[in-house]
Amino acid sequence: MTAHFDPTMVKLTEQKPSQNTKTPEPANLAEILRLAGLRPTRQRLAIAALLLDGRHRHVTADSLTEEIVAAGLYVSSGTVYNTLNQFTHAGLLRRVVIHNEYSLFDTNTDHHHHFYEAENDQLVDIPNDDVVLAQLPNAPAGHEIKAVDVIIHIRHKTAPK
Repeated sequence: MTAHFDPTMVKLTEQKPSQNTKTPEPANLAEILRLAGLRPTRQRLAIAALLLDGRHRHVTADSLTEEIVAAGLYVSSGTVYNTLNQFTHAGLLRRVVIHNEYSLFDTNTDHHHHFYEAENDQLVDIPNDDVVLAQLPNAPAGHEIKAVDVIIHIRHKTAPK
């Protein structure tokens, strides 16, 4: 066990889920990580238990770190950030780039689009079929279009004067 890892986190990864949650059992989480090409370390298992519980949601490294702390656990913020990137690279999460230096991580890896409300830093899913693109440009020579991700920036309406 490393110095930056709290022993209470082991308990989180060893617990069986209650019948009311969709959290995969630890053995399943370890298998999910292995199938994704990741070694199931205690930190990765603990983070996977929070993220791969069947809920579709959007997190930042900071919000996930806060969630870990609220659960009475400790994982360094660098480890959280690295793990989010590793999970994304392995296809377990999807990175949604809001602007140059700001991203959120989406637990829903199915293709879909988003509304983004900057006031509340909130990302809202839009089903893929709800966005209709009439025409896309041809990809440059030697390339093909892999995907189109639409982020529609929204704000609350102001009351008319």
